[in-house]
Amino acid sequence: MKILITGGAGFIGSHVVRRMVTRYPEYQIFNLDALTYAGNLENLLDVENYPNYHFIKGDITDQDFISQLFEKYRFDGVIHLAAESHVDRSISDPLAFAKTNVLGTMILLNAFKALWNNNWGGKRFYHVSTDEVYGTLGETGLFTEKTPYSPNSPYSASKASSDHFVRAYGETYGLPYVISNCSNNYGPNHFPEKLIPLFLNNIIENKALPVYGDGNYTRDWLFVKDHARAIDLVFHKGSTGDTYNIGGFNEWKNIDLVKLLCKIMDRKLNRNEGSSEQLITNVKDRPGHDFRYAIDASKIKNELGWEPSVTFEEGLEQTVDWYMENEEWLKRVTSGAYQEYYNKQYR
Repeated sequence: MKILITGGAGFIGSHVVRRMVTRYPEYQIFNLDALTYAGNLENLLDVENYPNYHFIKGDITDQDFISQLFEKYRFDGVIHLAAESHVDRSISDPLAFAKTNVLGTMILLNAFKALWNNNWGGKRFYHVSTDEVYGTLGETGLFTEKTPYSPNSPYSASKASSDHFVRAYGETYGLPYVISNCSNNYGPNHFPEKLIPLFLNNIIENKALPVYGDGNYTRDWLFVKDHARAIDLVFHKGSTGDTYNIGGFNEWKNIDLVKLLCKIMDRKLNRNEGSSEQLITNVKDRPGHDFRYAIDASKIKNELGWEPSVTFEEGLEQTVDWYMENEEWLKRVTSGAYQEYYNKQYR
């Protein structure tokens, strides 16, 4: 099989690429990434010389390029992760999110449809999405696969739209698809703009830890390696035309998570307990900030046998240890120097 993984140099994508390359040596894995600020080929140094791994630099919004790519390689499957994904960035530049997340997804769907033209045997288009399409929850309740969409940010609206187009191509053209909606991911190789890697880096550098509002916003956290394992399962065994919610069964208020992170980092850095908490700074709330996300992941557990392999505390310890052991990676990412790797390796 020839599998195209879009956004494979990003945070989640790199873990999916690594798993597919090492687990399925009989597959040819093609990693397509535009290498924007969050795409980093250093995330895949350990597999870049595998004979079944191939990197392609390119933009999913370039229709001619994508059409030629599909005609050249005739991909049997697509695992589509490429997306603009940071809510704060979507508030300042919503059109960029519409272009990449909506138009880019449609261009991939069109190329896949044109290539196989109803000859769908053994083919699959897997669209990886987010729980943010469901909007926000109150103090109780869980998102299920039947929860109505109610996005509240330009980011979640763009992802909701792309989900709808994938389903529409399935209904209209018979395109064999599967969709998953995941909760907040954490783990190694995460670009330091999201909460956990940002605060890890700030604690190391004794910078302020900016917490939105009162910090009581609640998220369900999913270890990225468990997410990659779930994507593997859904791609191979999920029911065509179906949706699977993937969550960590693991809710934390932001302020409690930050305090736990401070406690772990004080221990790792040999600082006095409580010293990192002094860096916590409450800042003006984000517009349209969803109060709570929580996923009911019982469907993927019951149908495919998936469940998280680590507790949040275990996963967070592994994550902290990775960042502590890879401070050079963190320095290169925050300085932008990591982008030089592509020029050195591929040009």
